[in-house]
Amino acid sequence: MSSTYRHEMPGDAAWSATVPAGRLVTLTALGPDANASLLLFAADRLDRLNLPDTLKAQMSACLRPPMTLMSDRGLALASLTHSSLDWHDCLTGFGHDAHLARFAPTSYQTDRNAWRRAARSELLLELLKHGLGEADLHGCVNLFTRVAIADDRAASLTWQAGHAVAGDTVTLRSEVDLLLVLSTAQHPLATFDHPVAGVEVAVGPAGPVAADDPSTQFRAETSRSLEMSRRTLA
Repeated sequence: MSSTYRHEMPGDAAWSATVPAGRLVTLTALGPDANASLLLFAADRLDRLNLPDTLKAQMSACLRPPMTLMSDRGLALASLTHSSLDWHDCLTGFGHDAHLARFAPTSYQTDRNAWRRAARSELLLELLKHGLGEADLHGCVNLFTRVAIADDRAASLTWQAGHAVAGDTVTLRSEVDLLLVLSTAQHPLATFDHPVAGVEVAVGPAGPVAADDPSTQFRAETSRSLEMSRRTLA
């Protein structure tokens, strides 16, 4: 991956790849209300994304620059270096087959490539390609999606239509060698009943990390996670 690699994911698709440390992974929404459910693992499988710790340590309810995505051991798996959006959902997880029951029945036999699938099924299929399985599913980041608290007695979470438009981008910098797993299936709280927008993935080299890198300067916990990652690469 010495030069930029590009892969276009249609809606309701899945993709995975190993990404070496020191790469920029840029995702671009190809249409309105795109969603990319992201799982992250260290390539050696010793670490995987831990969203509760990521949010708690950095005092946030969503993902935004210049936060890091932290592992179970507190390492920075990746840093969020750029985003055209100020909110990426870390609360609702990936969709299940039950979430599709609100819409008309769908199957490959009747809909062919327009067949709707749940993110859980797609992510699990990608994990199986790498010798992983159901036990390795974890809380995901829903890139390009925002949720809000509804004005009801249950304080329900609601999906925010129009948060992402075509051309919105988000960039991650890999801090260790990664296994990256993505699904572009519909967000579990989304209410629209039409095809899901696709996402382009571009992977290219990152420049040297400056001493005043925003992620390093963000919070002590963020800086510490980056230092722990650097020690594993030393």
